[in-house]
Amino acid sequence: MHYTEKDRVCIPVPFFHCFGMVIGCLACTSHGCAMIVPSESFNPTLTLQAVQDEKCTSLYGVPTMFIAELQLPNFSSYDLKSLRTGVMAGSVCPVDTMKQVQTKMFMKEVTICYGMTETSPVSTMTKIGTSIEKQVTTVGTVQDHLEIKIVDPMTGDVIPRGEEGEVCTRGYSVMLKYWDAPEATNAVVDAARWMHTGDKGSMDNEGYLTITGRIKDIIIRGGENISPKEIEEFLYTHEAVAEVQVIGVPDEKFGEEVMAWVKLVDGCTATEEELKNFCKGQISHYKVPRYWKFVKEFPTTLSGKIRKIEMREVSAKELGLEHLVAAKEEEKKESKGRNEEEGEGTVKRAREETSEDEAARKKIKS
Repeated sequence: MHYTEKDRVCIPVPFFHCFGMVIGCLACTSHGCAMIVPSESFNPTLTLQAVQDEKCTSLYGVPTMFIAELQLPNFSSYDLKSLRTGVMAGSVCPVDTMKQVQTKMFMKEVTICYGMTETSPVSTMTKIGTSIEKQVTTVGTVQDHLEIKIVDPMTGDVIPRGEEGEVCTRGYSVMLKYWDAPEATNAVVDAARWMHTGDKGSMDNEGYLTITGRIKDIIIRGGENISPKEIEEFLYTHEAVAEVQVIGVPDEKFGEEVMAWVKLVDGCTATEEELKNFCKGQISHYKVPRYWKFVKEFPTTLSGKIRKIEMREVSAKELGLEHLVAAKEEEKKESKGRNEEEGEGTVKRAREETSEDEAARKKIKS
């Protein structure tokens, strides 16, 4: 990002998260940049006002924050010409949003980052000069002194480029352990110090990483990682709830929204509004399910395990979100097609180089 002591960085993301604390505070203090905090919690109006008043050169945010800023009725009244760069992270950015950030907000050098708190947090990122296609379909390339590999989640074997598997990362940035939780640590950090992210992704022939889903059931809503289990355990404390399963469903604005399937105790009643009010003030507002479905039973496998994949499919259909699922699948196919074309081009070039080498050797012999 080429920070110097002349940069002024606007940080509207929370400091309780690695985004604000590390990419924000640490990046600024290590380069002598000024840190501009526009408000106690995110406010699009105050953020743009701070950028204008403080002549900020960099702006941080998850895609939904940038979307909120761009959609302000008086957006065009703000002078944002001082901006040149920034960080967008947390979830995939829509193509149109990225273009608007670069043109309307003048952030020609905006970067995309990928990582997690356990990896301090950035493992990959786009660089200045990365094409807009790579910026919106990938999370960049691996950082210096770090390693990334894509493995078969069942066998742990490294798989070929272009194929989807679990994203693993290793290097100085990986945490030592979860505090006082050896079992949890061993579940994600193996003996060779590879961090198993639980994310599903692929890497193309140029080294660009694409995140295509989650092997675990973590829901990513507007850049926030949400654990379904945390919400499920809280809802279990309601006297009318016999069983509950929480899933993520597609959403145009936040990427995903939270949905709860609830089975009530026989003889008890509860409404969607009642359960929402039960959650308010007890769990973070973004973790309160937007959608609710009351069921008698849950879809299960032959072994009795809950089939959350089927739940997501049913929910998308009932909520009329199939077009979002289809769009995501189409994007994956197009990305795979591009990777295959790039792979064929690489093979062709390698064959041509081999033929030229052989011809040269024959010429020398003659």
